[in-house]
Amino acid sequence: MNRIYADLHIHSRYARACSPQLTVENIDLWCRIKGLGLVATGDFTHPKWFAELKEKLEPHGEGLYRLKSTYRRYEPRFTPVAETDVHFICGTEVACIYRHNDQTRRVHHCIFAPNLETVDKINKALNTRGGKLAADGRPILGISSKDLLKLILEIDSRCVLVPAHIWTPWFAIFGSKSGYNSIQECFEDLTPHIFAVETGLSSDPPMNWRISSLDGITLTSHSDAHSLPNLGREADIFEGSELSYNGIMTAIKNAGQQNEIVDEKVNLNKLRFIGTIEFFPDEGRYHFDGHRECKISLSPEQSSKLKNICPKCGRELTIGVLNRVNELSDRAKNIKPATSLPYTSLIELDKLLAQAYGVSGRHTKKITNDYWQLVSIGRGELPLLMDMPLEKLGQYASERTIEAIRRLRLGQVAEAIPGYDGVYGTIHLFNSEERIKSKQAVLF
Repeated sequence: MNRIYADLHIHSRYARACSPQLTVENIDLWCRIKGLGLVATGDFTHPKWFAELKEKLEPHGEGLYRLKSTYRRYEPRFTPVAETDVHFICGTEVACIYRHNDQTRRVHHCIFAPNLETVDKINKALNTRGGKLAADGRPILGISSKDLLKLILEIDSRCVLVPAHIWTPWFAIFGSKSGYNSIQECFEDLTPHIFAVETGLSSDPPMNWRISSLDGITLTSHSDAHSLPNLGREADIFEGSELSYNGIMTAIKNAGQQNEIVDEKVNLNKLRFIGTIEFFPDEGRYHFDGHRECKISLSPEQSSKLKNICPKCGRELTIGVLNRVNELSDRAKNIKPATSLPYTSLIELDKLLAQAYGVSGRHTKKITNDYWQLVSIGRGELPLLMDMPLEKLGQYASERTIEAIRRLRLGQVAEAIPGYDGVYGTIHLFNSEERIKSKQAVLF
């Protein structure tokens, strides 16, 4: 069965705080390195980026595009047996900031369009509504979430809106600082058009399963990459060969309704959304509550005892994702809805190699050499971590690396230090005693 890894939320070099290396050519190259077969264009509202997309991409299937061969770049250290084209889908992120129900809302959304011609219409419509599209690849729009959805649907009914990183405190539909308590509260009568949400780095499917109103909503996961190496750190997984814009959106919409029993009558070529690749939520930047300036990280229970006040400076804590999930949940932990899909939590390969060799840096010569060898034989980072048999890996990787991948696939985490208030957390696959032995082995 043909498996496709997809990252449907990324950025370009025109977005604030993003790497200048995020060019169309480099995104195509790094998608191949990561093993991504499908990626969003990102930032299609930005005039300069949109012009580059029109210049450098060519149609490749219904509603999809690929990089023109004249622009294709290669990495000499990445030498897979075979390479395939990366499909681009028209997708971007926007920020809606507005007043609704006597409260200021700051909500980010991913929007998808069936082709570049439709994107052009969306951009023109947003310009007429006062959107300063040239200011940032992720533009700030002074229109409501509902009005944005209405606008894109009136342009083309095939357009799709997916609320982005839905639990992030500052800029999300359920964010503790400026969000809503339900999708219905945000989109009102247009709620039926919302069939998917993006979970974000600081939450995973089991956390979202605690919200019964999300049972009919597909949980998607994407990187929100601000640099090339972050591509694919979260991803969707599709199976099938009939890749198209309509096929992708239909597969996402119907993901929870799929019949898990495959028989002779099933069209195996039809695209299916079969699950996601996740961050361990503890590693996300907003999993716990906290205060970055004071280096204070607290569990929801600890924050409650302090009445959400920083014990060091006396100011209000940034309430994290876990706390907010607890607040909105109406279901106990460990209950799996009938519509739920499989997921796998990963850490990136260079982080894994650093842990295997007991070093803190991800860019030592040994790790760099091993990284390029492994992604080459695995035909990309995600296929290597997810699919390659461990016995085959034994020909290329150390026992320690193989053990790290084995633990990763089984979800065996020795220690998790949660992220908070914009600070990434840390996931350890090996316990403290094993880490000490590994460092000693490197030294001696």
